[in-house]
Amino acid sequence: MLIYCVTIFVKPEYRDAFIKATLVNARNTRKEPANIRFDVLQSTEDPDRFFLYEVYREGGVDAHKATAHYKKWRETVEKMMAQPRQGVQHHNLFPESEDGFKTK
Repeated sequence: MLIYCVTIFVKPEYRDAFIKATLVNARNTRKEPANIRFDVLQSTEDPDRFFLYEVYREGGVDAHKATAHYKKWRETVEKMMAQPRQGVQHHNLFPESEDGFKTK
């Protein structure tokens, strides 16, 4: 299982458009067979800071990045970002996998 945590800072004038585009991407990503979870979070302290929490089965990230909805999202929101997005890959320690997915 691969987990990506992505922090994104958006220019204030693009906040609503970013949310709209990101929700379209998230809803389509949830339909992908290798996606387990896709959360879109907005900071309560800074409404222009967002956090994406994405969980995939092995091979799912590459499959996701090849989808039309991801490519469209990336192209659409690039100009909306106040700085480059910050993505960090993780593996889970707890809770242990309950559905047979590999954990480290």
